[in-house]
Amino acid sequence: MLAPFLVGATLLVILPALYTAVLAFTRYDALAAPTWSGLANFRTLFQRDLFWIALRNSLTYVGLAAPLQLLGALLLALLLHHPRRGVRQYRVAAYLPSVIPEVAYALIWLWIFNPLYGPLNKVLAWVGLPTLNWLVSEDTALISLVLMSCLRVGEGMLLLIAARQGLPTVYFQVAALDGGNRWQLFRYITLPLLAPWLFLLLLRDILLSVQSSFVPVYMMTSGGPNYATTLLPYLVY
Repeated sequence: MLAPFLVGATLLVILPALYTAVLAFTRYDALAAPTWSGLANFRTLFQRDLFWIALRNSLTYVGLAAPLQLLGALLLALLLHHPRRGVRQYRVAAYLPSVIPEVAYALIWLWIFNPLYGPLNKVLAWVGLPTLNWLVSEDTALISLVLMSCLRVGEGMLLLIAARQGLPTVYFQVAALDGGNRWQLFRYITLPLLAPWLFLLLLRDILLSVQSSFVPVYMMTSGGPNYATTLLPYLVY
């Protein structure tokens, strides 16, 4: 199972990231062939005051989104890896956000976060909590983007389900005979054996968090309010 994941991650994530890194040293407008420009793009970028704001926002976004996506995928995998009745429907529901196109996904969350008629504020008001201006407040705009990214964990969930089902059952049987509880089985058997998968998924989530951050910023906030959601991909654009 590890080899297909590595091939897919290399073709769809790592190689595009490397190609983008090479293009950073060129002048390229997608119409003509790229021409080498050396460090000129970086000098222009570093001289902008917004660069440091975008860098801080990007590090905050990735530092929150990537670990939360990994944690969500792991929790869902542990809950849904047992072949019980109805589990397939739950897997489909958990995977569905991952196959929605980026623009459509951003528009859905733009409606959810709407402060006037969005369902999220209606739920908060129904339970007696204060409503929030999710995308128009500096305090919540970036957190809102992190929140919407945390639901796209379907691919990681499926990979971890496959990895969990592939673990040798003898380890769990022996530990159960020795009186190990569920937490001990997870801590001393499941987690160490899944560690290589978790590490690779974390690297993938870090790269994807950067690559996929442009569309929601462009569609939902335009980098605002007051540059609170200006991330590096949007600044480069």
